Amino acid sequence: MSEVTFQGSTIKLSGSFPQVGTQAPEFTLCGSDLGDISLSSLKGKNVVLNIFPSIDTPVCALGVKAFNQKAASIDNTVVLCISADLPFATGRFCAAEGIENVQMASFFRSPEFTQAYGVKLAEGALRDLATRAVIVLNEEGTVIHAELVAEITDEPNYDAAIAVLEK
Repeated sequence: MSEVTFQGSTIKLSGSFPQVGTQAPEFTLCGSDLGDISLSSLKGKNVVLNIFPSIDTPVCALGVKAFNQKAASIDNTVVLCISADLPFATGRFCAAEGIENVQMASFFRSPEFTQAYGVKLAEGALRDLATRAVIVLNEEGTVIHAELVAEITDEPNYDAAIAVLEK
């Protein structure tokens, strides 16, 4: 079982975080149009999984904005910004912020996603939400970058995630 911190307090995670070189677990998430987004539907594209607790926090919002800007110039790549937030909330955020280069996805109908990806907060005030992580998959769904952010309130290393796609 992995651990992260939230404002300095240790929080246990549930599940197994994917490692570089492994095949990403299949998933089905809810898209902004309430339709399903599955990993298998993205086969043939590079995929960035930007996983976070909630769009309603400043650091999560910064992450979506950063990937929206950085992803615009990368060919054959989809950025999924994944949280438990309902599509209505993420839709309002994207409309207000002019977010067009990423796709929002929710695991509200698929709570098993956080367990399968090892990002489920198993305890504390945010339990059952996802911790902050970035996982990059190649066109075959193999993990080519995996960052479990040690402190939930810190931003991920955007440049490291993008760099593996620009090689």
